[in-house]
Amino acid sequence: MNKEKIYLKIIKPEKIVLDQEVDKVIAEGLDGSFCLKPRHIDFVSALKPGILVYESDAEEYYMAIDEGILVKCGQDVMVSVLNAIAATKLAELDKTVRDVFYKSEELNKATEFAMKSMEAELLLHFIEINK
Repeated sequence: MNKEKIYLKIIKPEKIVLDQEVDKVIAEGLDGSFCLKPRHIDFVSALKPGILVYESDAEEYYMAIDEGILVKCGQDVMVSVLNAIAATKLAELDKTVRDVFYKSEELNKATEFAMKSMEAELLLHFIEINK
């Protein structure tokens, strides 16, 4: 491993989102934003939902993340989050995040409607039983 690089791994519960060497990582913890470079001391932080930025070969990359935790130990930086969406441009990230949240919101509405329908059906069965 290159001592002038950070080995960044970002994981969600169901898969590894990113696994590569980078030059630096910028994220936002509960106490504010921070930047990690290869010679930074070991570090642990709870992460706020927001944008994690990492740089590799003078190019910046963006990752919209949900809440999670970041651990830096030696050259390794492990980030565990509930959700993450990657993009190379902020405008692209904004559109992708909006699309994902829109789909999620629509799914939540459909689930709520289905639950209310099942509750109503259950109540009707109870009423029929009491007759």
